Amino acid sequence: MKTCEGRIGRVFVIRLEDGDLIPDCIENFAWENKISVAHVTLIGGIGSGEIVVGPRHSDEFPPQPMQLPVDGAHEVAGVGVLAPDEDGKPILHIHAALGRSGNTMTGCLRPGVKTWLVGEVIIYEIIGVNAARKKDMRSGFALLELDPAH
Repeated sequence: MKTCEGRIGRVFVIRLEDGDLIPDCIENFAWENKISVAHVTLIGGIGSGEIVVGPRHSDEFPPQPMQLPVDGAHEVAGVGVLAPDEDGKPILHIHAALGRSGNTMTGCLRPGVKTWLVGEVIIYEIIGVNAARKKDMRSGFALLELDPAH
């Protein structure tokens, strides 16, 4: 386990509108507002796109993702961590539970997921930490790396 300690900086409340792309619009907002590291919560509706629901085979590296389509309006509750990539661009890693008609699917929201009607986002900026997403050679994922000395 790797850890570091920070404190809450600014807090932003955002209303996403019908058709807004997730995570794109949140990452763009973070870039425009110079947010480096943050905790993100999301509630509202998702209307289309795909979510990653796990690797096809748990023991295969790099893992091949399984994706499920979001076909129609779903309720959503999600939580994520925002951190810069190696070039300083904010990257949001967000997992969410999506429900419709008594069925629920849970996974990682990927680019191309669209808001249905409304999404409500709260961003809690975390200051005083040095964190970045760096490509892991084994998995191929951009994993969160922490510098506890910062």
